[in-house]
Amino acid sequence: MRNKLFQITLLAMALVMLATACGPQVTTQPTAIPPNTAVPPTAPPPPTAVPPTATTEPLTFGILMVGPHNDQGWSNAHYDAGLYLEQKIPGAKMLYLENVYSGSPNYPGTTTSQLAEQLVGQGAKLIIFNSDDMKDEATKFAQAHPDIKVIMASGDQVWKDGEAYIPMDNMVNIFGRMEDMKHVAGCAAALTTKTGKIGYLGPLINDETRRLASSAYLGAKYCWTNILNKNAADLQFKVTWIGFWFNIPGFTSDPTQVADDFFNSGFDVVMSGIDTTEALVEAKKMHDAGKQTWAVSYDYRTNCSGAPDVCLGVPYFNWNPDYLATVKTAIDGTWKSSFIWSAPDWTNINNIDTSSAGFVKGEGLSTEASTQLDGFISQLAGGLNLWTGPINLQDGSVYLADGVVATPQQVWYLHQLLEGMIGQSVSQ
Repeated sequence: MRNKLFQITLLAMALVMLATACGPQVTTQPTAIPPNTAVPPTAPPPPTAVPPTATTEPLTFGILMVGPHNDQGWSNAHYDAGLYLEQKIPGAKMLYLENVYSGSPNYPGTTTSQLAEQLVGQGAKLIIFNSDDMKDEATKFAQAHPDIKVIMASGDQVWKDGEAYIPMDNMVNIFGRMEDMKHVAGCAAALTTKTGKIGYLGPLINDETRRLASSAYLGAKYCWTNILNKNAADLQFKVTWIGFWFNIPGFTSDPTQVADDFFNSGFDVVMSGIDTTEALVEAKKMHDAGKQTWAVSYDYRTNCSGAPDVCLGVPYFNWNPDYLATVKTAIDGTWKSSFIWSAPDWTNINNIDTSSAGFVKGEGLSTEASTQLDGFISQLAGGLNLWTGPINLQDGSVYLADGVVATPQQVWYLHQLLEGMIGQSVSQ
């Protein structure tokens, strides 16, 4: 009997040790905002979106973030949106896992869909997958868990008019029209450059990154030729890809070195298309050493504060309005699978309650260029569409004939860079 009791005791101890050892640490949002977390400078209004009722159960939602929650970039913007949801929805609670990507050393032997299941095990009823890198795993999870609502940021799985439609009643794709803000960013670069050489620090190569880099080029070319009245042939726009959304030593090119290579070869403006701030950091170093250099940061609205003198501005996603509207439908029972690719609120592109994307000017932008940029933004708000032919692809083939406006599919699924751009269109 004592031996049997001893065996039972050992078994119980082993089960407790196993339970505490397995799985990554899921972070629950604390009541106080961590001191190293940047939050939108304009506080959202008091919670009004989902009034509490006797039948409303508090929502626990989970976010899988490709980078750190405080990366001052893509993942930080999603983290802030999670805080926004907590403020807007009474009783809502955010769980999150960070540095989730294929081959991440943080979760050896664990897939992204398995990490999502762990969030569900912690009580999450809705999961947000926040990176294109997670697309296949998000689909796998959504199909395996039809009772869990899924938001896929940047994906197109449930776009009925897309190239790879997969019916999934529990999934919504959400993306903002960053193409418009990249037009603005490219214009700011063109209005500032003294050498006519603009570098673009790109992540990996896919449809999304090609169309965003090309959007920046279209904005730069338009403002170079139509506002400054310069010859398009005198504008050089070069894209260098590092291989991922941020630096992974031994896997990607070093974005610091890529930025330095641009600046050391006559490019005086470097635009960032990655999740981190190397372009801005290196521009400041060069500026402090006596060079005329500037940078356009990316994806986090307060980024210019790190180097205000050289920052021309930052285009950024604002996930607040679309996330809130979609989460409301999960709560009130009106959820519907949909593909959301929402335009900025042109009445105020920096309204964190209404605009899916925005652009914050930097102090590096001259007074004249700032005024010219405002005029360009007004043109975009008034219906100017830079995705209008004649436009050729990088190989010289016709992309859009003269006067032809690109369809949403032609913009979303851009398979080459555009004629006039320097850089790879496909991975080698």
